[in-house]
Amino acid sequence: MEKKVNISARERNDLIAAENREILSNNGIFTVNIIGSPGCGKTSILEYTANHFDEKFAVIVGDVKTALDSDRIIQSGHSSAYAIETGGGCHLSAQMIRQKIAEIDLKAIDYLFIENVGNLVCPSTYDLGENLKIAVLSIPEGDEKVRKYPALFLRARVALINKIDLLEYLDYDIERVKADCLVHNPKVKIFETSVKTGAGIDDWLAYLREQRKA
Repeated sequence: MEKKVNISARERNDLIAAENREILSNNGIFTVNIIGSPGCGKTSILEYTANHFDEKFAVIVGDVKTALDSDRIIQSGHSSAYAIETGGGCHLSAQMIRQKIAEIDLKAIDYLFIENVGNLVCPSTYDLGENLKIAVLSIPEGDEKVRKYPALFLRARVALINKIDLLEYLDYDIERVKADCLVHNPKVKIFETSVKTGAGIDDWLAYLREQRKA
């Protein structure tokens, strides 16, 4: 791919992201970029996936500091988890993903999950080379997040409303949240999930299989 000399950081990111997508697609890998607030359950969803998803996959986990989340995934029984510490950066970049996929045996996996840095703003506009960008919301964080942080929901093809086992205990208008998501993207696929009960997760994993085949 021909590279421009004088380009912005965003343009450079997009060029590398396109190359990442080509590398991953050429290896038959379906890539998912998971974005959500700290504590919304991104890592817990991946832990559940490690125990219930029979497909071959690797996980890249981004965090400002420490490898605690990638360690959790490894401890759940899945050894192919790779940590990226951003050192204060609020999102992962395509270059970070490029460096990390060089460490992965791409022939050994069919899926790559990227857990982005916990944040609803910065990661939403950065392409990493994924096939699917998903937004994770959770009941405890309140039902106004889609309205307050619309950029992610304009781009996400999937929204997981997580921790629905807590819905009966908190004042959360889930129907309004769904409607808010559909305002930004009428074709968005919405799943109501709970890692604690397993609700909705199997449907989510089945959707991933369908998307890879498609």
